[in-house]
Amino acid sequence: MQETLEFLDLLRLNDERSAAFRDAVASAPSLDAQVPSCPGWTLFDLLRHLGEGRRTWAAIVAAGPADAPLAKSVWDTPAAPREREALLDRWSASAQQLLYTLRESGPDRGCWTWWGASQSPQTAGAVARHQLQEITVHTYDAQLTAGAAQPLPDEVALDGVDEFLHTCCVTTAAWPHEPATVDYHATEGHSWRLTLSADGARTTRLPDAGAGLPTADASLRATADELVLALYGRVPVDPLKVEGDPRLFDQLLAWEPEE
Repeated sequence: MQETLEFLDLLRLNDERSAAFRDAVASAPSLDAQVPSCPGWTLFDLLRHLGEGRRTWAAIVAAGPADAPLAKSVWDTPAAPREREALLDRWSASAQQLLYTLRESGPDRGCWTWWGASQSPQTAGAVARHQLQEITVHTYDAQLTAGAAQPLPDEVALDGVDEFLHTCCVTTAAWPHEPATVDYHATEGHSWRLTLSADGARTTRLPDAGAGLPTADASLRATADELVLALYGRVPVDPLKVEGDPRLFDQLLAWEPEE
């Protein structure tokens, strides 16, 4: 049974991925370059989006427990500069602002999050974990745009599958199709089961790749790196090892539950 990353590791890896993101943006031919994995977005859009996100979550964590998100006026700043170095400097300041706030808060500080109905807690530690996955996937986007996409770091990718399935997939909204179970198997040796029904969706970590359990209606087997990129819609599921009903993965990708 796998364990999630420790808080200090989350902070360290957030810092490392933020630096890798900056390097990728700095090496790209232009901020106007289209991001292939984010249709309609330029590298400028991606950089601005991530900077705003870092400042927003820093303000949310600093505010502590809350029943609603902060007003934009609390974290909003003047329009992003168009000049690359100025924008990169602003990005680095935003990334460090979030890391400083997380360090000051500690992992157990409560705060508002959009995943209140999920299996992830509403804490600064959970924010650090989700923000690591966001910067990791967007670093892949930036590297792809610059023409040199790199594999996701192993420890980040394995934690990324677990974080996505517990945070982004879990809901109390009814599954609009026939009840089903979907398994995800990382070739590194960890497995998860997503159970879909009228009661919503729940994730379970599976010991021994689900040995002794009923066979899932569909399963996906790949490296953790490939699973994360597939879950975030960066790579198609088809080339990966799919067993059972492949339509379930299309239905999951298209599902936008409302709580």
